[in-house]
Amino acid sequence: MKKIKVGVVGVGHLGKFHLEKYARMIGVELVGIAETHKERREKLSQQYKVPGYDDYHQLIPRLDAVSIVVPTTQHAAVAQAFIKAKVDVLIEKPISQTLAEAEDLIALAEAKGTLLQIGHLERFNPAFLETKPFITTPLFIESHRLSPFKARGIDVDVILDLMIHDLDLILHLVDSPAQQIQAVGVPVVSPRVDIANVRIQFENGCVANITASRISLQEMRKMRIFQPGAYLSLDFGKKSFTMVRLKQNEGGLSKGPQFLAESGGSDASDALEMELKSFIEAVRTRSRPLVGGEDGKKALAMALQINQEIKIAQSAHPQEVFAGLSGEQVDLPAQDPHL
Repeated sequence: MKKIKVGVVGVGHLGKFHLEKYARMIGVELVGIAETHKERREKLSQQYKVPGYDDYHQLIPRLDAVSIVVPTTQHAAVAQAFIKAKVDVLIEKPISQTLAEAEDLIALAEAKGTLLQIGHLERFNPAFLETKPFITTPLFIESHRLSPFKARGIDVDVILDLMIHDLDLILHLVDSPAQQIQAVGVPVVSPRVDIANVRIQFENGCVANITASRISLQEMRKMRIFQPGAYLSLDFGKKSFTMVRLKQNEGGLSKGPQFLAESGGSDASDALEMELKSFIEAVRTRSRPLVGGEDGKKALAMALQINQEIKIAQSAHPQEVFAGLSGEQVDLPAQDPHL
């Protein structure tokens, strides 16, 4: 089996994990890294015994595939250089900073016959993978993605930093155009929006209520999905789920509903490793990536629309924005034992 030659551009906090996974992956040869931070580049180059470059262009001729893990503002320019050279690309989320950039990347990849995968990691979370076959007709979705403040990632707002994970999942599950979007958000410790709440009404009747914060005192990555006869509770952080389904009984609802509950998940599963293996398999077989450029574009389009709605809300009712976010929705309903 021919080894796929891979590299990583940007080996900061997240890029180091890409590097680690590739280095031990069967059927893959890690051939180099690109990183502008000299100390980091030299340390990791020595650790993994691969060349390190300060200019990613020097890495291009050596590769079959690449992970691009640089700030969002650089996604489009870096990815274009590799795609033009027919190197298959995985870009960490979001796909790019603007829709125009996303469209250009998708068109260029198609023209060059190059694979383009977007790093929406939660698609590979065991909790999501195990429950997805049972998610048929979502009627109401509630998600909370909360995190303590971290200096990295503040080149974008919390919608593009954190909420976009849930936007990708919800758009993938609902598969219906948004009819109405209501959003509020405020900057608290950075120049950009740090906490936001969004309500999306889809044309098929589904409603999603989404909260994201990067100024919380606790981590939370949870989603609840309600549909006819069932509801699912997913904990992405613990990689676990609980599924509650209505049990058919002879007495009908006159005797009260009866439910069957099932729990599962796997702490041992590594979502990033699964994502990168999926990418390498697509490279090897020339098959469509599980999360392609169009998926990245859809999530980005929704994120940018939410940002626009937040700006409108801030200008129209500035005194109400803080009131709408004051609870942060950290404490979930006490009657739900699964969250």
